Amino acid sequence: MAKRDYYEVLGLERGADDAALKKAYRRLAMKYHPDRNPDDAQAQERFTEAKEAYEVLTDPQKRAAYDQYGHAGVEAAGGMGGGFNPGDAFGDVFGDVFGDIFGGGRGRGRTNVYRGADLRYDLELDLEQAVFGDTVNVNIPTLNACQTCEGSGAKPGTDVKDCTTCGGAGQVRRQQGFFSIQQTCPNCRGAGKVVETPCLSCGGRGRIQEDKTLAVKVPPGVDNGDRIRLSGEGEAGQNGGPPGDLYVDLAVRPHRLFTREGPNLACSVPIAFSTAALGGSVTVPTLDGEVTVKVPGETQSGRVFRLRGKGVKPVRGGGTGDLYCTVEVETPVNLTSEQKELLQKFNDSLMAKGDRHRPRSQSWTDNVREFFEKISS
Repeated sequence: MAKRDYYEVLGLERGADDAALKKAYRRLAMKYHPDRNPDDAQAQERFTEAKEAYEVLTDPQKRAAYDQYGHAGVEAAGGMGGGFNPGDAFGDVFGDVFGDIFGGGRGRGRTNVYRGADLRYDLELDLEQAVFGDTVNVNIPTLNACQTCEGSGAKPGTDVKDCTTCGGAGQVRRQQGFFSIQQTCPNCRGAGKVVETPCLSCGGRGRIQEDKTLAVKVPPGVDNGDRIRLSGEGEAGQNGGPPGDLYVDLAVRPHRLFTREGPNLACSVPIAFSTAALGGSVTVPTLDGEVTVKVPGETQSGRVFRLRGKGVKPVRGGGTGDLYCTVEVETPVNLTSEQKELLQKFNDSLMAKGDRHRPRSQSWTDNVREFFEKISS
C-alpha cells in the first residue's frame, strides 16, 4: 500500500514549523499509543506512521529531500532505511511527550538543569507614588544559590560526579517485552549527577532559604493591577539552571482627596451656601498645586467642573487625563438665634414668590406624583 503524505498524516500544511509538528505528533502519539490501544493493529499502524512522519519532517535535510522528491527522496537519502522499531517509538513518546511535563526529556548525556520558580509580590502604593513614580525597597523570602558551594551542592574541595546508574544522562531505559521504556533515573532523580560529600551549608541541595532586599523602580503613571517584572530575581535554579523571575503586582491605596479612574481624577469640593447662591471662587488641589475655580451664581450642589490636563499621565503613554471637581453645597450649622431669624425671613421671602427660586422642586414633585400613580394603578 502506498504511503500517505507526511503532512497529511500529521494534519498540517507544508509550511508548518517545528512547534506545530511537535504539537501534532504529540496529539497523535497520545491517541494511538499501544498502551491505550492494546491489540489494535490499526492504531499501531497509525502510531508508526505518525512517528515516521515526525522524524522525517523535523530533520532539515530529510524534510528538504521529501519536499522536493517525496518519499523517493527520503529513501534515496537513507531516510527510514533499516526498518522502523516500535520499541524505539515507545521510548521516544515517553521522552518527547512526557519529558517536558516532568522536567526530564530524553537522556542526552548531560546533567538535567531546572529553571528556578517565579515569585509574586503584592506591593501597595500611595496615589502620589503611583502618579509620580518611586523606588520602593521590598523584602523577598526566596531560595538563593548557596554561596559556600556556588550552587553545586558539594562540599568545597570535592567534586560532583556522574551518576553511575544512568551514566550522567539523568534517565534509564528499561526493556518491557517488545517495548523499551525510558524513565527518570531513580538514583540521581534525573539530575545526572551525584553529590558524594554534601555541602554543610545547604545540605547538598545547592540552594538555601534567604531573605533578600530589592529596590523596585515604580514608573510614573502606574495603576491598580499593573505588574512589574524583575528578570532573574525569582528562586535560584537547580543544577546550574537559570533563576526564575519576580512579578510585582501593584495596588494603589485609597486617597483622602482623590479617586482615580484610568487617567482621570475626581474630587469633592465643599462650598458655602452663600458662594453657591451669589457666586465666587474656590481653591481646588491638583497634582500640580492649588488652582482657583470660579463658581457662578446659582450653582447647585453636585455640579461638576472639569479641569483639563490636571489628571494622570498613563504609564503606557497617551494624553494626560482631567480632574473632575464636584461641588457640594454645605448647609450652615451651629447657627445663632439671630442667624436663624435672618434665614427664616429670607426663606419667607422666597416662598412668597412660589417655586421660582427652587429649580429642581417642580420636576421632583412631578416625578413623585407620577410614581404613586403607577403603583396605585
